[in-house]
Amino acid sequence: MAARRQDLANRLAGQPTEVRVMTADDLSAVVTIEKRAYRYPWSLSVFADCLSAGYHARVLAVASRIYGYGLLSVGAGEGHVLNVAVEPAAQGLGFGRTLVQALVDLARRQRVDTLFLEVRPSNVAAVALYDQLGFQEVGRRKGYYPARFGREDALILARTLQSPWPID
Repeated sequence: MAARRQDLANRLAGQPTEVRVMTADDLSAVVTIEKRAYRYPWSLSVFADCLSAGYHARVLAVASRIYGYGLLSVGAGEGHVLNVAVEPAAQGLGFGRTLVQALVDLARRQRVDTLFLEVRPSNVAAVALYDQLGFQEVGRRKGYYPARFGREDALILARTLQSPWPID
């Protein structure tokens, strides 16, 4: 797996990378990644509903191929990272960090004071990334996620954002 990841990193080196708005045309690729990344994936209709509801949805593409995505809801000064995933073969290449940082920056532009998310404690890589990006545990949701043998808690993480906007 490490050799495959290094091969992918070499192929992608120097290619244009962008985080852009997710469109309905992206949903097939997004659902494919979701199914590869998660044991209990969201359905196509859930993603379509998120787009219809006006959630902030982004994809990360390298040379026009989608390698990850993120969704953010915003309201009443709060933001909630709803979902972030990176193609498993491309994990460890910094795409998750790029996506989450793009969502943080977007939340700031939307004047979000506090940004929240839930993550499985067993997702050690994601927990470490969120910690590095300034998120702190503020609670737990007992039995939040389906798991192979029952249910798994969710860590509730939050990050206070310093708004670039002057206070009126």
